Amino acid sequence: MSLYIAKGSPDLEISSTELQSLLFEALRKLGERRHVLAVPPDLTRRESRAGELTRYVHDYYGSRLEAVLPALGTHTAMSPAQLTTMFGKMPHELFRVHNWRTDTETLGEVPETFIHEQSEGKLNYAWPAQVNRLLVHGGFDLILSLGQVVPHEVIGMANYNKNILIGTGGRDSINRSHYLGAVYGIERIMGRAENPVRSVLNYASDHFLSQIPIVYVLTVIGHSQSGGLTVRGLFIGDDVECFHRAAELSLAVNFEMLDRPIRKAVVFLDPREYHSTWLGNKAVYRTRLALAEGADLIILAPGVKEFGEDRGINTLIRKYGYRGTPATLAAVEANADLANELGAAAHLIHGSSEGRFSINLCPGHLTRKEVEGVGFAYGDLNEMLSRYDPKKLQHGWNTVEGEEIFFIANPGLGLWAYRGRF
Repeated sequence: MSLYIAKGSPDLEISSTELQSLLFEALRKLGERRHVLAVPPDLTRRESRAGELTRYVHDYYGSRLEAVLPALGTHTAMSPAQLTTMFGKMPHELFRVHNWRTDTETLGEVPETFIHEQSEGKLNYAWPAQVNRLLVHGGFDLILSLGQVVPHEVIGMANYNKNILIGTGGRDSINRSHYLGAVYGIERIMGRAENPVRSVLNYASDHFLSQIPIVYVLTVIGHSQSGGLTVRGLFIGDDVECFHRAAELSLAVNFEMLDRPIRKAVVFLDPREYHSTWLGNKAVYRTRLALAEGADLIILAPGVKEFGEDRGINTLIRKYGYRGTPATLAAVEANADLANELGAAAHLIHGSSEGRFSINLCPGHLTRKEVEGVGFAYGDLNEMLSRYDPKKLQHGWNTVEGEEIFFIANPGLGLWAYRGRF
């Protein structure tokens, strides 16, 4: 087990030139590799710099980089335009599409007794360690898993073995891991590197991934002094230490602790990135620890046109809505369609305010009836944009028409919490 690169601090800014140099240094340490697969995230994680790092991998290995498999999880396959946006001039024929319903192989099972223990006695099922068949049968002597460590609603801190076991995972592995996180409690998991879901994935890594030559390339991204984004850390290794070092830095960079709770939050969802509530509900997940009882959460969502990216999940969200944990658990017990898609049930739990605060969705392409039908309040996008113009607001506290609001330009880049909750 090795840690090849570990460079980062809350004040560090790693330039593109240095990013490439550090990556090449790590690749040299790996020795000769002739059959390489890259597993980056998709466009929904475009700020991770994984697209840039994948280009550098291509520059280094040339034709020895034989395929790129974006870790889509349940997300929609990337279009040619999206591939170019994220990966530049890399040949599109290198890219493969992961289908979470059909393309996986089960390597083994985390036993039911372990899941029962991790869920504090709430769940009784085994967890299958599933990955895309290409990882197992592609003949690769190096698999580079690239991505960003950042607070995450399902697994506490994103990336590391999640990119492989969930990002290239299958229907049962995704559904059951997400449901475990939801039942355990999103507010107990967010921002924590160690939690029941991570424990399950670590068990699977130790028992079932040891024969697959995976090296993790992990970034930590933060806001720069100029207001843009910068790389605060790069960690490259093949074991959990790489992840723990990145997670520690991410908490320092991406976790914003507030001295008072937020009464009104305004969150902007960039239309280039957020087209569904499946993704856009990060506005709910990442702010809930900071919101006061009875707070208003306003989500400016000009690109949102659907609820679930997967057609079946979209149907389930429309049918059952974001009604809170008790209602969702009851729906799982009573309805086979939702019980067979536990990942959708988990999403419904995560996306609910549990009655603590109001969620006002202002979508570009959904009707009032559709929004209210899933349990959210509807806001007129044009009206809200004229009042809360993202181009005029600064990150954090603002005063608009005599009212104090807290503005977040991209919820995917951080986690916000009120200090009094800890």
